[in-house]
Amino acid sequence: MERTFREQLFFLVLCLSVLTGDSRYIENNEISNDEWYSLFNPELRRETPEDLMYRRPLRCLDMVAVEGQFTFTAERPQLSCAAFFMAEPSEVITVEFDRVDIDCGGGDFITVFDGWVMKGEKFPSSQDHPLPLFERYVDYCDSGTLRRRVSSSQNVAMLFFRIHSAGSSFTLTVRKHINPFPCNVISQSPEGSYTMVIPQQHRNCSFSIIYPVEINISEFSLGHYSNFPKRSMPGCTESGDFVQLLGGSGIDTSKLLPITDLCISFPGPIHMKIGCDNTVVRMVSSGRFVTRVSFSYRLLDSQELQMIRLNSVEDFCFNN
Repeated sequence: MERTFREQLFFLVLCLSVLTGDSRYIENNEISNDEWYSLFNPELRRETPEDLMYRRPLRCLDMVAVEGQFTFTAERPQLSCAAFFMAEPSEVITVEFDRVDIDCGGGDFITVFDGWVMKGEKFPSSQDHPLPLFERYVDYCDSGTLRRRVSSSQNVAMLFFRIHSAGSSFTLTVRKHINPFPCNVISQSPEGSYTMVIPQQHRNCSFSIIYPVEINISEFSLGHYSNFPKRSMPGCTESGDFVQLLGGSGIDTSKLLPITDLCISFPGPIHMKIGCDNTVVRMVSSGRFVTRVSFSYRLLDSQELQMIRLNSVEDFCFNN
């Protein structure tokens, strides 16, 4: 696994205490695998009643996986800060600004991004997101905006902010809402199952798993091919409706290379072990049919990763 990407992932999750409400910085990048893979455990997510809203300070570099109210107060100039927000796959996120005391005219800013940005790459990619890139950035200080509430299109969102003066501060509330048709998702867990459905909409949807995993596709329906036997094909773009398995070392699906395409048929369930930093199930829909894919995934252990070290997929993951 490429070290720089591993460090980016460690930064995203920060530590187990983020999910239990007590964030801290990562001081040692050599975190054990057990610690790393436990960070997204959904059982650790804190449910908070409305009248007992969870509150804590927001850090300059932070990750938030719970609902609550978060306050950032600058003790010194903070010129490059970011907070990553994450919800369950079936949820979207809203960020509400409760109180803002910054100097917009002096160069301070607070910007919400609809998705995540890591190492110059964006999730969802521009190919998969319903909005043009410029609309995905909402700047609180924009004189024509001053929006107090911003909603995400998927289960992740991000906050960029820059504060020049000590004592400047802002408070925001993070809430989660059910998304009836989830599209682009980053998984919180290295194990689970999921069904992705596009109900006659011309769009692309992806499910990103930032772990080396085994993927098991159990159901695959593209509407117009529902009465035909199923098989895998090396390229499916001409069909208009297809599913891809992608792998690589980044979060932008447009920069990952396809491991296999599924568009007409495959003889029964598909099982595939992928030793990449990021494994993606991506579905492309023409909008003419209801498309659906069901799959499960589990974390590969160290022995399995060693066994597939010479596999072409593993070679690809290490070389890109």
